[in-house]
Formats: sequence, C-alpha cells, structure tokens
Amino acid sequence: MTPAVTILKKQKIPYTLHKYQHDPNIESYGLEAAEKLDLPPGRVFKTLIVCLDTGELVVAIVPVTSMLNLKELARACNAKRSAMADKAIVEKSTGYVLGGVSPLGQKKQLRTLIDASATMVPTMYVSAGRRGLEIELKPHDLASLTGGSFFAIT
Repeated sequence: MTPAVTILKKQKIPYTLHKYQHDPNIESYGLEAAEKLDLPPGRVFKTLIVCLDTGELVVAIVPVTSMLNLKELARACNAKRSAMADKAIVEKSTGYVLGGVSPLGQKKQLRTLIDASATMVPTMYVSAGRRGLEIELKPHDLASLTGGSFFAIT
C-alpha cells in the first residue's frame, strides 16, 4: 500500500487500482501505463513538479499525451516564470521516485493545478505512487483531495 492509496481509503473516496508489469527500459511511464492497461492515453495523467520563479513548488497534472505549458502554468499561479523541478527536489519534496510520483500522499501538500481536460472524462488515471500501479478516480475527487484547481495548462 502506498501513501496515495492510504489517503483514498482514509477519506473513503471511490477508486480502482490498476496494476501492470513495469518495463524498466521504458522512459515514458504514462504512455506505458496507457498501453499496458489498454486505456485511451487522454485519460492517463502524469504528475509533474514545477518550480516557480518565487521558489514555490507546484504540482501540475496533465494528460500523458500533452506537454505542460510552463508559461500558462506560471500565469495561473500569478508568477512570471516556471521551470521543471530537478529530479532530486521532486523526490525529496514528494517522497516518490520519478515515474511513480502520485499527486496524492506527497510528503508536503503543494499547490496543485489539474489540466482542464480532466473535467471532460468520467474518470482519470494517475500514479498510485509506484511504477506499475495506477489509481482510477473521478477528476473532482482528485481536486478535492489535493485542493487542486482546473486550468488550461497544456
């Protein structure tokens, strides 16, 4: 059980866990999840950690088929600039390894922005906190648990 799953159970949020055998040679973890679970890639979301020019770390949740628009993210956060956080910072602040970063159960609750496309799907898939393990849940449940807001950030 991961911290992400623990939070879902504790809050009694409906979810489904989906497991697959992770291939350590794969570099696109989200696309691997979509392929191995036979899911539309637009319903599988990746969790990215971004550093604003203010020094604040922010969580961005975007479809695995899309690229995060750093300018739009900065604008949504009332910052001038943003950049992807360094791997060591990501792992230290979240408690998860890259490829298994869940938006739930991070060491410290960070401001969270979810791409607005999530509101168009009945359920979305995010990492459960381990490579090869995905959580399926409703987008508004994810927003509620993370204190997240929906923005067009791709």
